[in-house]
Amino acid sequence: MELKTYLVVGVVASSVLLAGCGTVVRGTTEDIKIYVEPEHAKITSTTAHSCVGPCVINVPRKKEFTLTASAPGYQTQVIDVETRVSGKGAAGMAGNVLLGGVIGVGVDAATGATLDHYPNPVNFILKRGKGSRKLTPAEIKLMNKAKTPTS
Repeated sequence: MELKTYLVVGVVASSVLLAGCGTVVRGTTEDIKIYVEPEHAKITSTTAHSCVGPCVINVPRKKEFTLTASAPGYQTQVIDVETRVSGKGAAGMAGNVLLGGVIGVGVDAATGATLDHYPNPVNFILKRGKGSRKLTPAEIKLMNKAKTPTS
């Protein structure tokens, strides 16, 4: 083969390897950290995950879901976990665009590699009593400002 052929093969191979850069670097799933008071509370999700807090669940980046925390003698709380384009995801998408990775843009968009979940971590502070309540975005923001345990 001549040099020109090697260059063409190299460019094509590089383009294929760069396709879906965010998918390769960030992955198609994300760990969601869940903290809850009291710690014996049960966590369930609409993604069929369940655990006793604190815990971590792994979910597809493009999947929005709802978490519910419950414990005997406490009000059940519900939090919606949404997806948002993250700074790192946007940077990966820009890299695909700049390097001509049209396939990469499509792969990253299809897999959700540009997305992060919010809130993450998820903080529940259950109150004594009966019943169930869905937290408002303002309440979620306040809880996330509270000190989150380090792991």
